[in-house]
Amino acid sequence: MPVTKTAKRAQRSSKKKLIVNSLVRKGLEIAVRAAKKGKSQEKILKAISLVDRAAKKHVIHKNKAAHIKSVLSKLLSGKKATRKISKKKTK
Repeated sequence: MPVTKTAKRAQRSSKKKLIVNSLVRKGLEIAVRAAKKGKSQEKILKAISLVDRAAKKHVIHKNKAAHIKSVLSKLLSGKKATRKISKKKTK
C-alpha cells in the first residue's frame, strides 16, 4: 500500500496505463491472429499498423514488433505490397 501522496498518484496512474496497455495488446493479438488466418492484404496491413503503434507507445518491445512484422510480411510475399530496394552504382 502506498504511503506518500506521490506514491498514491503513481499507483492511480499505473492502474490507468495497465488498462489502456492491455486493451492495445489484446487488439493487437486479435488483429495478428486474424491476419494470419485470413491472409488478405488489408488485414495484414492493418495488423502491421497496430504493431507499429504498440511499439511506438512502448506496449511491446521494438524487436518483438520487428519480428511480428517480419512474419506478417512473409504472408505478403506473393503480393505487390513489398517494395524493391535499389543499390547505388559506384564508379
